[in-house]
Amino acid sequence: MRTRLSRTLTAISIGGLLAGSLLVSPVSSSASSATVSARTVLRVPCATDTRVGYAHCNAVIVNAGQLDTASHSSHATNASLGDGGAYSPAYLQSAYNVASLSASQNAAGRIVAVVVAFNDPMLVSDLAHYRRSFNLPTCPRRPISEGATSCSIQVVNQNGAQSPLPAPSVGWSQEASIDVDMVSALCPTCQILVLEAKSSAMSDLGAAVNTAVMMGADVVSNSYGTAEYPGEVTDAQLYFNHPGVPIVAAAGESGQGVEFPAAAPNVVAVGGTTLVQRSDTGVRNGFETAWSKTASGCSVYEAKPAWQHNLPCATRSVADIAADANPATGVWIYDSYKSNGSLIAGGTSVAAPIISALFALAKSSNTTNTNPVAHLYQSASALSPITNGAATLDGGYANATGLGSPGASPNSLLAFGVASSN
Repeated sequence: MRTRLSRTLTAISIGGLLAGSLLVSPVSSSASSATVSARTVLRVPCATDTRVGYAHCNAVIVNAGQLDTASHSSHATNASLGDGGAYSPAYLQSAYNVASLSASQNAAGRIVAVVVAFNDPMLVSDLAHYRRSFNLPTCPRRPISEGATSCSIQVVNQNGAQSPLPAPSVGWSQEASIDVDMVSALCPTCQILVLEAKSSAMSDLGAAVNTAVMMGADVVSNSYGTAEYPGEVTDAQLYFNHPGVPIVAAAGESGQGVEFPAAAPNVVAVGGTTLVQRSDTGVRNGFETAWSKTASGCSVYEAKPAWQHNLPCATRSVADIAADANPATGVWIYDSYKSNGSLIAGGTSVAAPIISALFALAKSSNTTNTNPVAHLYQSASALSPITNGAATLDGGYANATGLGSPGASPNSLLAFGVASSN
């Protein structure tokens, strides 16, 4: 017997990123009886700045009621997905086999940097609310430390200083909440370094990336992008080339088409999936298909990296890997800065910090200067190709989802553990 998950989400077009409706791709039901309630997409919160080299965030916020934090269902029902219609940390940890990562017990204190534009005045208290709601350990505000073994959160400007922080932004605040909540969900003991750029200009965001690496980040998560531009080749080298440090970027939500910095040759470009995970018992119990709205394709300006030699693009192909992004199978976040508090989020802004957290979980203490994205291709067999919902090539590569997902593979550590690469 076969069933379909097909619920239309009415979208409001913001900056041309979304228009018409989003449709959950048909999926095989060998995995689930869960259904997704129809939801209205409220907005893509960070409206597109049309100037060349200015970024938008890659988030989609959907209409949702308040999360009942008093009790969480351990199984998806016929009327909902996850905990009350969206995924909690326990569901996400189960879907992506966090318990199977043999190095996860050594991940305490790993530093995940999150780069955003503008300031979220409520970010630290909102993160505390999110973590308390899902019984995650506390994450106090204090400076990150190389020798730490528990979570802390530090917020600095693009130069690494605690002040002055940039002007606040409602849209980018929601993006920041997505990022820190997803890092917390997948790696509760990771430290979180938030760098707030003074604008959405790629020069400011890129400067924040460089500062994050200088401050000791083990991985840098970037959930923003812009249309490709001629100067990006130079910017890719100035800001997004840090051997040994995974620089992760969201692919975007524009369907066919490539964004920067996801197109940068040394960046891990993250596409999106539709995730159906039926339980939160710590093991994978579901499946993923490609999300049709993921930005993907061939770069206009970036040369083909050596490790993509078998792909059809004459230039850089996007994406490299994928995780949950469809807003119909979205995640809970909490953001109270001029916002409703409990929200359901989707977009590759969700997928990028999920993948960033997995890099942190797998990172070995003897990591060398191996290129992390090259290592993904060298260890592609550790990932699970997503052949449903996207055209795939030999070996399972698909532009929308890249080499696939870490979810269905118990050995996905091999793809993220860059220290063992030759």
